[in-house]
Parts: sequence; structure tokens; C-alpha cells
Amino acid sequence: MSHVGVPRGTVRKRRSLALLTAGVLTMPALAGCSSDSEETSRGVPQDIAPAARDRVADGSTVNWAVDAMPTTLNAFQADADSATTKITGALLPTLFPMDAAGQPKLNPDYLESAKIIEREPKQVVLYKLNQQAVWSDGREIGAPDFVAQWRALSGKDSAFWTARNAGYERIEKIERGADDLQVRVTFAKPYADWRSLFSPLYPKEITGSPDTFNDGARTALKNTAGPFQLKSVSKAKGTVTLVRSPRWWGEKAKLDSIVFRAVAPKDRTKALADGTVHITDVDATTADRIALALRDGSNGQPLTHGPGADLTPAAALRSWALAHGSDEEQAEIAQVAREKNRKAVVAYGAEQKALRGYAVRKSLEPAYTQLALNGESGPLADDRVRRAVARALDRQELAETVLKPLGLPAKPLGSHLALAGQPGYKDGSGALGDQNTKEAQALLADAGWTQGGAAEKPKDTKAGSEAEKKDAEDKKKDADKEGTEGTEDKEGAESTEKTDAEEKKTDKDEEQAEKKADKDEEQAEKKADKSDEDEEKADRAAVGVDDSAASRAEGLYIVGQDNKPGAGPVQAPDASTASHVLAPSRAAAAQSLALLRQASAVSEDSTTAEAASKATAQDKATAQDKQPGGAAGAYAPLGTAAPAPASVKGPLGKDGKTLTLRFVLPSGPGSQSLRGVGDRIAAMLEKIGIGTEITKVPDESYFKDHIASGDYDLALYSWPATAYPATDGRPIYAKPEPATDGSLLVEQNYTRVGTDHIDQLFDQAVAELDEKAARELMKQADARIWAAAGSIPLFQRPQLVAVDKKLANVGAFGFAAPRYQDIGFTDRQAAGSPADRKK
Repeated sequence: MSHVGVPRGTVRKRRSLALLTAGVLTMPALAGCSSDSEETSRGVPQDIAPAARDRVADGSTVNWAVDAMPTTLNAFQADADSATTKITGALLPTLFPMDAAGQPKLNPDYLESAKIIEREPKQVVLYKLNQQAVWSDGREIGAPDFVAQWRALSGKDSAFWTARNAGYERIEKIERGADDLQVRVTFAKPYADWRSLFSPLYPKEITGSPDTFNDGARTALKNTAGPFQLKSVSKAKGTVTLVRSPRWWGEKAKLDSIVFRAVAPKDRTKALADGTVHITDVDATTADRIALALRDGSNGQPLTHGPGADLTPAAALRSWALAHGSDEEQAEIAQVAREKNRKAVVAYGAEQKALRGYAVRKSLEPAYTQLALNGESGPLADDRVRRAVARALDRQELAETVLKPLGLPAKPLGSHLALAGQPGYKDGSGALGDQNTKEAQALLADAGWTQGGAAEKPKDTKAGSEAEKKDAEDKKKDADKEGTEGTEDKEGAESTEKTDAEEKKTDKDEEQAEKKADKDEEQAEKKADKSDEDEEKADRAAVGVDDSAASRAEGLYIVGQDNKPGAGPVQAPDASTASHVLAPSRAAAAQSLALLRQASAVSEDSTTAEAASKATAQDKATAQDKQPGGAAGAYAPLGTAAPAPASVKGPLGKDGKTLTLRFVLPSGPGSQSLRGVGDRIAAMLEKIGIGTEITKVPDESYFKDHIASGDYDLALYSWPATAYPATDGRPIYAKPEPATDGSLLVEQNYTRVGTDHIDQLFDQAVAELDEKAARELMKQADARIWAAAGSIPLFQRPQLVAVDKKLANVGAFGFAAPRYQDIGFTDRQAAGSPADRKK
């Protein structure tokens, strides 16, 4: 499957980047609010055709497809990717790999034990290494390797080009224990996620100096300690070849070798049919072809799909007639087309026959797809608009769109920090509230976005896009010019002479008058003659619709502006606009209180709103905090204007601008599913009056040039799962900090939405050595991330892996790390050496 949409990198590069593309689960729709106790959730089991080792034959080579050749074999560098992770997993020690439930589990191949032996005055962890554990050069794995990796990743020496130092910067010292097989690690500050450290563990020959760390491990690993060792890296062939390690002390690897082969997603069906790969991630289209191949192979019927399958008898007869007709030119054209189609049918049939040798293993990938809302500038800087977007989404429908056709359970994900099946999972979406069109519309109304807003006179406010900036600058120039020519604006002159209080009153009166005028105008328009073409053109010109320009833009269309009243010109966020209000450190207490209100329960009963509208401001605040239901702030405050009608015609507007959001999606062939989800989201937003400008960009530039740079309003991308949310989740949801040049330091928080309180909860959890208490802190943080509405989890991604049917212990692994030494063929003839197979 294509890996567009997931930040690229290793699973633990702060929480790595490896843009995935679509997602995946059955079960009822989400409840609006979950219980205080930890939810019991079941993850989807892995699908790897398990077999006991005595049923797996020795020998043979497996070809395993990866997206591209790894740019580095150093998992701690910024350009490490999923191929790096797969390869190093077979070559290097992982002390605590994830198990099938998404928990870290001690690896007995490397450790006899590892535990906290002291908590006061400082945390001390004692590692007892497996007595047989050695590097491929014969040297024992020991304290010097731990010390070298700590120094390289601690962040104290900038000469090491490392992508992360999380956890390593908390270590105070590393010492040899009672003997060479014991490693004693003392922490300067408590670190709950200590099991995340030293995985993968590199030999001191690589981590001991900046040169070997930065360059030496990019294309070669001479010293390894896994069931396999590195034989060769060939950029020309696009392969990385591993062979069985003679120094491996654990259970012997069943395969002679594993060849990781770079195969683009679009070429994988052909690679399977040609037999050049045995294992590869696939998309739903290829999975369907394999399913059809298995079905057709069992019934022996002619193919009813593929090239020419949709040719009707009438069309076939016409083609034959043209090919054998008297018009020689037409006959030649028809004959060429018929021959081309015949060859395509033959090739397709041969591919389908070859695909019968594969099975599609299905599970849920340890990653989830989210809708990201860029809160740095533009309409989404207002948290009410972000919450309106979130409340407009039917997440159950979106999950079913992706997962149900694959036969996978389709339940929306309820957490940013854990996946279903992990011990810390709890549905925290109740902090934001369920899908509710009326409340979404009320939120937008409270934020000032109305049906007549696009035709209102623009106010002197900061623009939300480059286009808005230009309009504002042009208007300012016009105003200056009028001033120099002596043009007198009576209303402007009067306003400059008023006091602040008078000016506010006048603005309010004008606003009320404009609203009344808009209402009268709307009623009049309903009675007008709709067939009057000149009047219709005038109305459309008044709101600035330019459908011809939009239709000419390649790869771009606007949902909600299809010749509909109220539509306006597309607006893009202003890159120069300052970040929306985020509480500074000194206001952390106030921010915490506000977020507590957001996460508390309030009523969704419309009668309550009517009663509360008559209460004092203090009474309303008190009632709001105590009522059950969605989160405070997840809907329009009680007593605000009634929500807009259920059917909204065209985007809403404010200050002469339409509410249109830039929705950026990848355009590659492996991203069809993601684009389908994007189209459904756009349709859901259109129902509440939010227009979406959908822009499709190349996969290779999607993340770097748009997501990471903040050049979007809405986007879909995925994050990999982690067993260490306190460490790996913090940079994703950390509050952005202003840099000296006026930009924002966002770490991996590409939505630019964060709070001090969320940061404090992460900091508390990462230092909490009681696992249960740490999980509770993470659940609190997740509720506040939901309430901030910067990212909306949609579903866990599907994992579809095509595997040779004769292979065992490999496929859709789910949470668990592969055991490379157990992978092999159950067919002994297939598993034999080339010489054996000739006999």
C-alpha cells in the first residue's frame, strides 16, 4: 500500500514520519461520552499464517518489496524510513519490541531481565544481558555500546546528526554492573518510557564517533547482532540483501536470505505476477484482483472483469464489422484496436492465473488516519470554526468507507494516543462531542459566519490569505488616493471624531442594520423572478463568483461553489498572519481552567439553551460546566443566536469573504482511498456552509511542501502507533513556540494547535513511574487534544499484505514486530536450494 500521508521515518523518531494513506475496523457508532474507567477494547488480530517452526522448511530466498531504497541504515537519522525499520529489525537488537497487544515486551534473545531497581533519590534501571549475545565480530554486547549510543543521542554533542534525543537527555550516567553482562543506567530525571531506549542498539563502532554515526551507517553495517547480517546494498538493482548470520545464538533463521527490493506501488501487481516479489503491501485494487483470481481459479468460468469485460455484444459486432468492412482506413484502425485489446486480455488473464498463488493477509496497521486542521491563521485560527468542522463529520461513515469493503471492522478511532487493543486506549471523543449539524452551524454563527456575510462590507481586519492581503492593500491604496484628492467621506469623518464608546455603539447599530437589510433583501429575492437572467448575473457578481476560473484550474475544484447563491472567491490563509492565541506560560493556570471546562460535560438539549438565554452570564457559565453531554466549547455558547437552517445554500461568509478552506490531498495512484475520504469530508462540510477548495498535489511534495510547511487548511495524513505516548506523542501535540524571526517552532505539531496544559500533562506522564497513573494522565491529555480540535482521528489504517501462499509466519503483523528467524516456506520443494529444486 502506498505510504503517502504518513510522516516518514522510523517508528521512534519522535514518533516518526512515514506518510501512510488510508485507514481501517464493526461495532456500533461512538458514544458521545465514555466512562471514567479504562475501556476494554479489542484490536484486530494479526494475520500471518502462523506455523510451528518444525513445520517450516530450511532454505530459500524471499523477496520483500519496499517503497524505495533506504537512504540510510541509521534509524536515528531524519531521513530514515519504513525500509530502514524493516531492515534494521532483522540485523540489530531491539530490547523491547511491541507484542500483538501493542505493549513493549522484553526480548529474551538479548535480555535476561531489565527493571527499575531504585526510584529514590534517582531512578536506576539494571539491564542483565543474555550471556550468549554477541556482535557479528564476536565481541560481547555490553555497557560500552550503551554508553556510546547514549552520548551520540543525548543532544549534548551537535556533531552527531540525530533526529531525536527523547529519553537519552534524561540519563545521568551509565556504568558496568556487577559483571560485564550488567548495565546500570542512572537517570537525572525520572523517565517512565525507559523501555523505549537502546532500540535498535548499534555497536559502539558506529555510535562512538560523529563520522561513523553520520556517514558510516548510511549504506553499510559491518557489525550486527541479529538472525541475519547485511550482505550487500545495490542501488543499481534497487536491492538490499541479508543472509543468515553464522554468529546468531538464538533459534536459527529458516531462510537462507531475504532480499528487500524497491518496487513502486503502481508496479506491485505486475511484480507479484512475474514472481519477482513474495511479500508486498498492496492497495485495495490489487487485493481485489487477487481475490478475483482465487475465485475465478476455483470456478473455471471465463473472466468477467479486466480488459474488454465491459464490451457489449452490439459493440463487439460493430468492431468486427468495421474490421472486415469495405472502408480500408477504418478497417485498419479497427483491426489494430482489436489486436491491442486481444493482447491486453491475454496478458491480464496470465496475470490473474499467476496471482492465484498469493493470499492477502489483512489486519489493522499500527497507525491511524486523521483530519488535520491548521490553526495557525485564517478561519481555523478560531477554535469555534475548528469545532464546527469536527462536529460536521460523520466519522462512522468515513471509517466504513475505507474499512467495510475490505471486510475489516469499521469503528472510528477514539484516541490520539492509543489504538484499540492497547492497554491505555479510551474513547476520549466525548470531550468534543458527536456529529451534530445544528450545533456545528450554531458554532459558525457564533463565530460570525453567516449567509449574508460574503456580501457584507469588509471590516478593517487582518487578512487570512495572500489574496485577502492583496485586497486589503488595494483598498488601503484606494483610500489613500481618495484622501489626497480631497474626497470627503462623511461617514469616515464622523467615525474619527467619535469616542471609543460611541464608535462601538455605532458599529453595533450598523451591524444590526446590515443584518436587518440582509434579511429583508433575502426575503425580497425569494419573491423575485428567478428567470431574469440579468438579475441573476448581477447577484452572482455581487458575491464574486468566478466559476470559469475555478474550472480552468488543473487538479482543483471547489465544493460548495457550484453556481450556488452565497458563493464567493476562494480565500487562502495568510502565511504572514500570526499564530492564533495560545496561552503563554504565565497564563497556564487560566488555560488549564478553560480546558477543564472544555472537557467537562454539558447538555445538548435545546430547551436548556432557551432557558439559559434568560440567565445571567454567571448562571450560564455555572450551568454549562455542570450539564452532561458534549464538551463545553464544542458548540455555540448557550444563549447565542439560533443555528442556521439545516439546508445551507453555498458557503457562509463574514466581512465580505466566503468561508472556504484549502483541502490538500495527494494525487498519486496509491491515494485513491484517501481522496475518496476527502471528497466525503468536503460534502459533509458543504452541508453546514463551509466551502472546500480541493487541491491535489504530487505525493513526493505532499508532506514536505504542504503539511510540514503549513501550506494547507485541511489535510489527511497518518501517524504510526507507539507504545510510548508520553514520549512520542508530545512533539506531535506540543504548543508551538514563537521563534526569533517571528515564525513558529512546531516540532511535529503540524496543525499548530496546542496548549500549556496539554504540555504539562505530557511532562507529568513521562516522569510518572507508576504505569497506571501515567496512563490516566495520557487520557486527560487526549481529552484536551480532542477539545482543542486541531486533529480529528478518523480510523485505524488497514494493513493489506500480499504473500506467497506457501510462506508462513509473515503477513499483516498488526502491532507486533516480525520474528524474521521464523519466516519460511511450508513447502519443502519451494524452500530447497536452487540445486535441490532442479532434482
